[in-house]
Amino acid sequence: RGRANASAPELRELLLSFAEPAGAELGRRLRDIERALAPTFEALPKDEAGLLAPRGARHLVHHYFARQHGWLIAGLEPHGMRSETSQVHEVAILHDRVPALIDELLSGGRMQLGLSLADVSAVAALLERLLMNETAKVLVKAFQVNGHNVDEALGEEELHEVVTSYLLMFHRTSDEVSDEEHRLFKELAQQDQDEYYSGLIEFGRDMARNFVYSRRHTANPFVPQRYTFDMAAKIVDALVHRYGRWQNAECTLMKEDLMEIEADVTGLVPLSRFYGHSSPHGYLFHESTDYLRQIGALEEGAPGRPHVRIVNYLLGPSNCVASSPYLSVCCLSECEALMGEVEGRLRAPAAAPGRLLDLVATLSSSTVDAPRVLSQDLDARLHAIAEKNDGEVPLHGRLFAQWLHLAFPRECPFPHIVEDAAVLAADHFDPERHAFSEADRLAFANATAAEAAPSAPQWSDEEVLPLAEPPRRSMWGDVGRVVVLLSLGVAVLGGGFRSVSDAVAAGSRRQPGKKSELPLYAELRGGAVPVRASHIRGASRRRVALRMVTA
Repeated sequence: RGRANASAPELRELLLSFAEPAGAELGRRLRDIERALAPTFEALPKDEAGLLAPRGARHLVHHYFARQHGWLIAGLEPHGMRSETSQVHEVAILHDRVPALIDELLSGGRMQLGLSLADVSAVAALLERLLMNETAKVLVKAFQVNGHNVDEALGEEELHEVVTSYLLMFHRTSDEVSDEEHRLFKELAQQDQDEYYSGLIEFGRDMARNFVYSRRHTANPFVPQRYTFDMAAKIVDALVHRYGRWQNAECTLMKEDLMEIEADVTGLVPLSRFYGHSSPHGYLFHESTDYLRQIGALEEGAPGRPHVRIVNYLLGPSNCVASSPYLSVCCLSECEALMGEVEGRLRAPAAAPGRLLDLVATLSSSTVDAPRVLSQDLDARLHAIAEKNDGEVPLHGRLFAQWLHLAFPRECPFPHIVEDAAVLAADHFDPERHAFSEADRLAFANATAAEAAPSAPQWSDEEVLPLAEPPRRSMWGDVGRVVVLLSLGVAVLGGGFRSVSDAVAAGSRRQPGKKSELPLYAELRGGAVPVRASHIRGASRRRVALRMVTA
């Protein structure tokens, strides 16, 4: 414990030196993050000094952002139940992205094996701050597209317009969209009766109103209020943090939609129903079978009777919003909350099967009431897992995840072992390659007649312990610490980030007539004009793209 405590202040200070601006606000976030991480940290395997090894630290940060915000950060994608995660060969690539940070970590004897809770909390705070700084660049574009300079203070209605533009840019990305195309898109989105877009715009307005209301005691009530770029940045900071939970209402609607056509209470939808379903909410389910199979959403245990796993499909990359090259917002996993309960109560990496059975019987979800009596099959399977692992069940292994899938088939995904974890990255999904055409979708729906649920749940006895570290090699010390930090994705966000003040300065220096290179929300090129809102979910992201036609 002494080594863990001694290393924390030094490493934390180093990491946070890259997270500008510092101060009381960052200190509060750090404390909040540490409190949120503590239960899972206690439940993860650690070394004799109480430190997390590279895989455990990566797991902790990934699950923090996924659980809290539905964020999928580039470089911290799910591992797909593979034992191989980030490796040393990545160091050179990531070193090129943030050489200053890497040089500091390698100098002065800073490198030690493993991370304490304070270390991991600092990493998460750094990542969060860098992501928020990145949003400042999008906010600059939102000011400019509405005809405002970033040095200009806005009236309340002007502030609402800027926040609306920001949300539309945040929501959909593209390499180049002209200011005029954005204004047309925004105008049509505001006029359209589409429930999603009206809700999205109202969400942004509510966040702006909350900020205005929070200043009521400090603002002069006798003069019109004006709002600076820094004030707008505070609004979008809060907006980005809350957006994941707000948009998850769409994921819940989709889940309810799919449960209407599932086979019994299995969490499985016959493939023919999946492709043939006419959604009352306007969702289109036309991801190809190859895509579904790659991400583990296709169950093919019974020959001729393929089924779609509802949870695996919902958590797949086709249902993520890509808001920047570094961050996507995906459906929140209900299983993450259940695992958080398990970890919080046990505070250990493994437990006896009897204790787990008692605990899980008290857990409820959106579709499972508690307390309940677990089936004899679940009891037998959990004891069998313990027998393979010296009498205890590893909480973060594949077999326990598979057992949770049986206990909560509509909440916990089947732990499919992917061939390549890259298929779970948000940028993997390509509508042109991974979606059926309407004709192919209907043909497949009509050709697949077998709809009965599988007679027995799919089960594999293959265990994977993704947090188990490989045997240590000599010369591990310095290289090990590099891998800990780099496998967390600290450097993935790297050199292109600037603080809010840097973004303001960049906006002020913008050359007249020069297009911004910021990612925006839709492919608006070559005369393509959005004409109406279309519920496009799944294969073209969730129900949120404006349909494009050539003018």
